[in-house]
Amino acid sequence: MAAMLEVKDIHCSYDHVPVIQGVSLEVNEGEIVAILGANGAGKSTTMRTIAGLMHPTSGSITFNGIDITKMPASSSIKRGLSYVPEGRRLFAKLTVRENLELGAFTSADRTGVAERLEEMFELFPILKSRAAQTAETMSGGEQQMCAIARGLMSRPKLIMLDELSLGLQPSLVEKVFETVREIRKRGVTILLVEQMVQEALEISDRGYVLQTGRIVHQGTAKELLNSDEVRRAYMGM
Repeated sequence: MAAMLEVKDIHCSYDHVPVIQGVSLEVNEGEIVAILGANGAGKSTTMRTIAGLMHPTSGSITFNGIDITKMPASSSIKRGLSYVPEGRRLFAKLTVRENLELGAFTSADRTGVAERLEEMFELFPILKSRAAQTAETMSGGEQQMCAIARGLMSRPKLIMLDELSLGLQPSLVEKVFETVREIRKRGVTILLVEQMVQEALEISDRGYVLQTGRIVHQGTAKELLNSDEVRRAYMGM
């Protein structure tokens, strides 16, 4: 069976400077797959390229059997691919409800959007009590929950989560990763970018380690957790 997402030998550049150099990866339906690595390794560039926010100079990206290599992000969303970017990128002056509704911009079915809102309020109860509050007045953890919920409002088949733990207090990180597990239970496949290597692998099925734009390690989460090289380089062990 073909993978839900197949990335084959993509190369990406900023101003003609290579950033991604021959990255290949795949995500199967129902999996949590982690892309790991240090700052500047090319993790977010890989995610942005898959999402359609930039296009590779070579290589291909296939989602559910459709070539999306040159598709704009709006078309990918309609096909069931959602992206929660690093730094949350909420509309600070809009309310929580308004931010969530924007996540369902592809749908003209207002009843369906209302149903999705209730689903998000069930998954993230804090957002229901904050529905009329502007995004900028919430804590970092609450904003992260709102960003994830907005990404789920389009009812994606696969959601890409970029640096969920960034800027969060340690006490909130565990809660965020528990949420990722719950999203998978609800039938959504997940591609996760994360600097907290051990925590990410503990909830993932498989992982890829990026270093200066290339994949240097890949395997099951257990294999990567037990790799002496990965533990020394990325877990300080």
